[in-house]
Parts: sequence; C-alpha cells; structure tokens
Amino acid sequence: MYQYRQALLSMRRGDTDRQIAQTKVLGRPKLSQLRQLAASKGWLDPQTPLPEDGILAEALGKSKRASSTQSSLEPHREKIAEWMRAGVVGPVILSHLQRSYGYTGSYSSVYRMMVSIAGARPAKATIPLVFGPGEAVQVDFGAGPLLYDPATEKVRRTWAFVMTLCFSRHQYLEFVWDQKVSTWLGCHRRAFEWFGGVPKRVIIDNAKCAIIKACVTDPVVQRSYAECAEGYGFRIDPCPPADPQKKGIVEAGVKYVKNNFLPLRTFRDMADLNRQAREWVQHYASERIHGTTRKKPNDLFEIERSALLPLPDIAPDLGVWQPVKVHRDCHVSYERALYSVPFRLVGQTVWLRSTDSLVAIYQDHQQVAVHRRTRRPGDRLTVRDHLPPEAVQYLSKDRRWCEDQAGKVGPACKALVTWLLADKVLERLRAAQGVLRLGEQYGNARLELACERALTHSSPYYRTVKTILAGNHDQHPTTPFTPAVYASTARFVRPAHHLFEDASLTPQ
Repeated sequence: MYQYRQALLSMRRGDTDRQIAQTKVLGRPKLSQLRQLAASKGWLDPQTPLPEDGILAEALGKSKRASSTQSSLEPHREKIAEWMRAGVVGPVILSHLQRSYGYTGSYSSVYRMMVSIAGARPAKATIPLVFGPGEAVQVDFGAGPLLYDPATEKVRRTWAFVMTLCFSRHQYLEFVWDQKVSTWLGCHRRAFEWFGGVPKRVIIDNAKCAIIKACVTDPVVQRSYAECAEGYGFRIDPCPPADPQKKGIVEAGVKYVKNNFLPLRTFRDMADLNRQAREWVQHYASERIHGTTRKKPNDLFEIERSALLPLPDIAPDLGVWQPVKVHRDCHVSYERALYSVPFRLVGQTVWLRSTDSLVAIYQDHQQVAVHRRTRRPGDRLTVRDHLPPEAVQYLSKDRRWCEDQAGKVGPACKALVTWLLADKVLERLRAAQGVLRLGEQYGNARLELACERALTHSSPYYRTVKTILAGNHDQHPTTPFTPAVYASTARFVRPAHHLFEDASLTPQ
C-alpha cells in the first residue's frame, strides 16, 4: 500500500499521471485507475485525511475485474482434494479423470488445480528438536565416491557412515564398502571410541541392518544391534517410517560431506579416502562456525565430552546374529563357507552368531556348535561328532585302519583285506569293513579260518567269507584246491596266480 499512498499524495499536490509515473512509483494505467477511484471516494481533497491502509486495500481489491476464465477441473475440485488427502499423486489423478470422467485436458491443468488446493491448506507448524549435551547422536549412510576394490577387482560404490552429536554437531565420518550388519556394528564401535564415550540415545532411520520391522510405536530391532545397544548402554530411537526430518541434523551432515569434502579431491584407495576424511573432520569440519549453533563444533564438544556415558572397561563382543537352516549334509552356510552342526538338527532353523574369530550355532538358546571363522569361500569345517554314526564309522575305518585290524586277526585275513584294497578298478573299502565286522559276530579265530578257506578256493570276497561262516564251513578241514585241474574244462575259473602274484600275499 505504500506506493498507492505516495501516488495519492502526489495527486493531491496537483501532479499529473505522467509526472508521477516518472518517479517509478506506479505505471500510468494503474495511476489512471487510482485517480478514478480516489475521485469517487473524495480522497483527492487535501483537506480530508488519507484513508487507512486497510480501507485502501479493500477499495482497490473491489476495483479489480474478476477473471472470467474458470478451470475445467472446477467441478472435480472436491474429489481432487479428497484424493490428495489420501496421498494419490498427480499422474494417477489425471489417469483416473481420463478413464472415469472423460477428461481431455493436460497434466498442467491438474497440477495447477493441485497447487491451488494445496495453497489453500493451513500451514503445518513445526518446532526444531533441541538436545542437551550427551543426550543423542544421529546416524545415517550416504553415497560416497567410486573406488577400485582389490578384493573383487572391480570399481565399486563406497558409502559414508556419518554419526553426528546432536548438541555439539561434532561428527564421526568413515567410508565403507557395504551396509551389512557387521559393518554397521563396527562403525558404531569406532565412532564411540572416536568420541571417547557413548551417547544416551542413537537416532537412526529404518535401515535393514538395524531395524527388521519399521513401525511408529513398536519397531522390531535387529538382534545383533540390540545386543550392541545393551553392551554399550545406549537406547535405540528409530525415526517413524517416511519421516527423515526427525534426524535432520545428520541428514544435513551427510549433505555437508558430499558438498564440502568430496568435490575436487582424488583418492587412491579406501585407506587414503578415510585418512583424508579424518583430517578434514579434525581440521576443517570441527573448526568451522556451524550454521545453526554459530559456534565451532570442537568448542561445544569440550562441554559435551563429559556428559557422554563412559566406554565399557571391556569392549562388547559384537556378534552378528542370523537365522540359518541346517542342510542335509549336517552343515549350515554362512558367507559361502560351511560349518557343521549335530545331525539331529537337519532340516531345522537355528541361530548363527559370528564374530571376527568364531562362529557359534544356537538352538533354543543353547550353544550346539562352535567353529573358528574362515574367510575363504568354499571352506568346510566339520566336527566328526556332528555326523550320523554310520557316516562316522565309515570315515573313521579307513584303509589304514582296515589293514591294521586285519593284521591283528591273522595272516589270511590280512592277505584277503589287502587284496580287496589293492583292486585297481573297484573301490572295495566297504567290502573290507564288512569282512572285519564278521569278526564281531563269529570271532576272530573263525574269521581267520574262513579267510584262509576263501583264499584257498581263489574267491577272496566278502560274500564268500560270509557264506563260509554262515554255513560253518570253516569248521571243516580245508581241502587243497588246484585251479589247474579245471583249467581245461571250466571256462570262468580265476587262476590262482592272479590272486597271489605278490608272494607276500600268499597265505602260509
């Protein structure tokens, strides 16, 4: 209203519209309209006081010519407002209007209608969150630069882990390759050690490495992260879903890293990237005048340091919990390595907890297996006691064991078992084990006699020895057998010299 009042004063002094327009207060068309309005209201008389701003604004508003153009979407205003309250986006509204109401206008018209409806809404009030010293930190990940990873021999995306103290704005910055649970926990440990203490509350979003189920009132925390919070003594405070404003401090911190640290820098590798990040935080980010607090983060951190909870005397053993299923081979798979568990758990789901050095398996809160952790994909760590008894028996009674046990039975048994194991075509380990098991049923003395009879008849097989023992043929005197007698008539007789080419195998 200031321009209109100045123009009225000039008119009352007798200035023409051209003279007033030269002062750049108003243009000539506006001045012409104002002069007509002032003449009708009697405002050009120098003896009358100038109208108040409110009266002047009301008079000028009534003098405006109303627009005769009406949006073709005006009949649908209430429906569009209802859809907007339900969260329906503009393209969906346009598509529905075209399908159901035959609307032929453009998306721009829909957008203008949505803007006019949104502009009519009352503004939502908000207040900044204020934190005391040591009360809380906020944590988030942000995209980092691309680097060559020697482990995968590929160029990969890095991620910036940022933890910012809400009171002092002092921050911890570390770049990592992934957002796994183990990485998340390790970054927390190093951040607390960087600050020299633990905040009372950690405000996070709903990342899968921390929160299993996002919810406003009852979120479900990842088991490994819950164990970390219990070990360090802080409380986890996840933001409501789709409400990142609740951790706006660290959101601004991540943006600050992207805009002030990363541009115009080059990095050789991950170690060089993190070295430069630490130097930048120490000598620049913590020494600047913060835009909100108007103080240096380092100066405020000197106040906040004493308010942090002390670090535990012994650092918590941060383990990563993960449900795994026991395979039919009595092993579970973790990071492409295999670890054995008791065979009775085959087909069941158990909990696996991994640390930097150990992998432990739990069932119903009881530890059922523990292994050293291997970093090589494809490794198989097996405890024989975890395998079924029949499998353990087969694996433990190997070729050397069979030869040793056969030697204790007698020379004939040793000769027969040695011949079985010396076969160059078939693997006869099970046959040798079967021959030795016959001694448990019939005794070693009878087994030795049965093996001697089988060798005499050039049939050193498990089935032959078993038949001899079952029919008590070992109790009868052994009749010398000469294969040459049948050489001219029998077509398939096995020559004796084929069995005893080595003199050491010939029974005495």
